Amino acid sequence: MARLIVNGVAREVDADRDTPLLWVLREQLGLTGTKFGCGIAVCGACTVLLDGEPVQACAMPLHMVDGRRVTTIEGAAGDPVLRRIQQAWIELDVAQCGYCQSGMIMAVAALLAKTPKPTDAEIDAAITNICRCGTFPKVRAGIHRAAANT
Repeated sequence: MARLIVNGVAREVDADRDTPLLWVLREQLGLTGTKFGCGIAVCGACTVLLDGEPVQACAMPLHMVDGRRVTTIEGAAGDPVLRRIQQAWIELDVAQCGYCQSGMIMAVAALLAKTPKPTDAEIDAAITNICRCGTFPKVRAGIHRAAANT
C-alpha cells in the first residue's frame, strides 16, 4: 500500500511497489491526462510534478512516490501558474494534435516556478519534451506569454 497526495487529495494505492506511477495514475486513479509515449523516460508525454519537480511517470516506480505530492494536468484547475500556461496555449493555439501537451505543460509549470521570466536558452535547456508535430516555436511563444501574464 502506498500513500501519496495527488492533486491535493490524499490517496492510498494498492499496487506492486515497482508499478510505474504512470499506470497507477491512469489505471487505478482514472487520471488519463498523463499520457504514455515511449515508456523509457525520453519523450516527456508522461511528465507530472513530484513535489514540484518534473518527472517522467513512466519510469517512476510507485515506491519512490510514497508519501509525496504528485500534480497531474488534472490538477491545473487549482494552480494559478498552470492556468496561465493553459490560457497562453489556448490564445496562441500551441497544440496541434495535443498528445504531448499535458506533459509539456507540466514541464513548463516547473520551469516557470523556478524561472518566472525565462530566456529562450533557459526554455531550450529546461523543456526537453518531444512533440512529433513540431510545435516548438509556438511552445516557446506560449511560455513567454504565460511568463508575461504574472
